[in-house]
Amino acid sequence: MQALVLKSTGKWYSILLPSGEVISAGIKGKLRLDGLKTTNPVAAGDRVLVEKRAFHYEDDTAEYAICDVLPRDNYIVRKSTNLSKQMQIIAANIDRMYLVVTLKSPVTQLAFVDRMLVSAESFRIPVTLLFNKIDLLNPEELLFLEELIKLYEAIGYTCKAIRGEEPGDVVFLKEDISDKQVLFTGNSGVGKSTLVNSLDPSLSLRTGEISQAHEQGKHTTTFAEMHALKSGGYIIDTPGIRAFGLIDLEKAHYAHYFPEMRERMDACKFHNCQHLNEPHCAIKKGVETGDIAASRYQTYVQLMVEDSNDPYRRNEYA
Repeated sequence: MQALVLKSTGKWYSILLPSGEVISAGIKGKLRLDGLKTTNPVAAGDRVLVEKRAFHYEDDTAEYAICDVLPRDNYIVRKSTNLSKQMQIIAANIDRMYLVVTLKSPVTQLAFVDRMLVSAESFRIPVTLLFNKIDLLNPEELLFLEELIKLYEAIGYTCKAIRGEEPGDVVFLKEDISDKQVLFTGNSGVGKSTLVNSLDPSLSLRTGEISQAHEQGKHTTTFAEMHALKSGGYIIDTPGIRAFGLIDLEKAHYAHYFPEMRERMDACKFHNCQHLNEPHCAIKKGVETGDIAASRYQTYVQLMVEDSNDPYRRNEYA
């Protein structure tokens, strides 16, 4: 029968059956041998086929086994923490990504934001940027936030400034999510769990505190997990991500995943222009005129020059 994966712990999977029952299932060994360079063949959001049969793993037993993963509409991946040539699937079958960003406590680096957007663009996943904790910002920081919102809205991204702990600030999300399967992601400590709790207090997700030493969030979740909202729809809540390395993308295609570059690249003199050192480059011209944000172009250059075999966790722009 077909079922929906709510959570993967690496060993067992929480599965939602068509009846509404949530069961624990193992995974058939053959799924591990498909040649996929991934640390997790099944992820939250996957549609799978399960069969009822005893599944044994060490000293534990489950009554169901996952026998196949149905074709994915899309997925978001990052480099594995320990193995640079493997990828970790964060979530699958995403209707929209909500990227939670904070300018303070902790600071979300713009390079991180842009890398997440590039990954979403590569699978044509629409993104909304949720600028959270705006009540912590002073007047100068609020002006900077306004500039960021102008920047990202100008290139096609929906932006919202919110206080995640205030239900009134996020009521629009209930309608947006009601019939969808969406992903909430961002750095550790940006308030994803608090935000989800505001949408549905009955979920009571554990929230974390901010490390005073490094202004970073402490991890409160280890695996991505999908939750059904009472108002309808599903939210996939991810573990806090401190760095995000792109994988499985060709460098020659990176410019296609920056909307403001994509619309100008045909004006470059050379059809194979990499927009780095070539003359008569429309992208570099756009940066000079201010039509392309310098921060966005800087991220593009970082992506083009970094070693694709080097885990992004060691990149200074994390």
